[in-house]
Amino acid sequence: MTDAQETAADSPLRTTGGAPPDDGGSSDAGAPIPLLEPREGIPPVIADEESLARVIAAFAAGTGPVAVDAERASGYRYGQRAYLVQLRREGAGTALIDPVACPDLTELGDAISGAEWVLHAATQDLPCLREIGMVPTRLFDTELAGRLAGYPRVGLGAMVENVLGYVLEKGHSAVDWSTRPLPEPWLRYAALDVELLVDLRDALEKELDRQGKLEWARQEFDAIASAPPPEPRKDPWRRTSGMHKVRRRRQMAAVRELWQTRDRVAQRRDVSPGKVLGDAAIVEAALALPPNVHALAALNGFGHRMGRRQLEQWQAAVDRAKALPESELPQPGQAVTGPPPPRSWADKDPAAAARLSAARAAVSALAERLGMPQENLIAPDAVRRVCWEPPAAPDTASVAAALALHGARPWQIEQVAPALAEALRSPRTA
Repeated sequence: MTDAQETAADSPLRTTGGAPPDDGGSSDAGAPIPLLEPREGIPPVIADEESLARVIAAFAAGTGPVAVDAERASGYRYGQRAYLVQLRREGAGTALIDPVACPDLTELGDAISGAEWVLHAATQDLPCLREIGMVPTRLFDTELAGRLAGYPRVGLGAMVENVLGYVLEKGHSAVDWSTRPLPEPWLRYAALDVELLVDLRDALEKELDRQGKLEWARQEFDAIASAPPPEPRKDPWRRTSGMHKVRRRRQMAAVRELWQTRDRVAQRRDVSPGKVLGDAAIVEAALALPPNVHALAALNGFGHRMGRRQLEQWQAAVDRAKALPESELPQPGQAVTGPPPPRSWADKDPAAAARLSAARAAVSALAERLGMPQENLIAPDAVRRVCWEPPAAPDTASVAAALALHGARPWQIEQVAPALAEALRSPRTA
């Protein structure tokens, strides 16, 4: 190996111009540097127990935080399972693991459970990681850290470019990751996604500390790591796109029957529900309530490419809805456990509407002063609930107690409670 080759091999990154400059990513002209190859090249995909055991041992022996990412096949497959898991740790390098071939990664999760996991947009990946036995006890979310630090663009590519000065190629984010074998360009993209996560984490930690927000971020990360799995959505068919057009209960029943039929078919075929039947077609059929297959075939979304058997399947769903007795038809809207929609407050309770307007203005001003999005400063739902049912004497202490009851973290309560108490006491002047 020549001196030049040794320099390139020891370089932390491989780019179009060889080793990066010492300033952390910016070239002499200040332009971001394209990051084209993982520093140790593209690792082989782990798809057998023997190889997995070696990866587990290597990551258990590694040091420092562990960068973690997962790729799903949203829009292609049913559900949100992981089809590739990427990890990187000092001393272990990068690993690409096929969770289809190795569906139980509990041992790997246990091996790195004591380390801090670094993820970008952690809440997106944690459910599919949990399914394969990987659950962190500590984490650092680089997307959330970017939000708290006030960065206007917090996608991974934008953060790596703005914070570290490197350009990530993001062209494969929406591909079908259930494809086997995975093409080499996709694997390169996947490996690069964890290449700089720990570097990004370190830079963001310094920035948050500089802004006095590091403890706030830690509380947010702890809340994500300790949160239980979300409850299944009640009546998920109500979220069908275009549902606002459906007014009659019989039509709502048709949406429900068509949605549930589509879901069963999609699950059986392991494809995205949208590839079985589009939301627009469901709403179209529900509004028309066609009397037979011929009338159904004339509707948008049920064209000539759909076979007779498929048409009969959808017509049967419509017919079931038409045959339901009135007592079994769905009710308009969903059961509301909290305050009503804010748009109705002015009619239902003008005083509450005034409180909410003042509270929103106070939170907006505070978020701008702190340099972060309002929804990260305090959950909008918590603000609505406190405004709808305020404490009898809305001083800072009682408002703080109410915010804690609605899940606010201590740092959020400390920042928001005084301003919110003032808005509740004098909504019109606030």
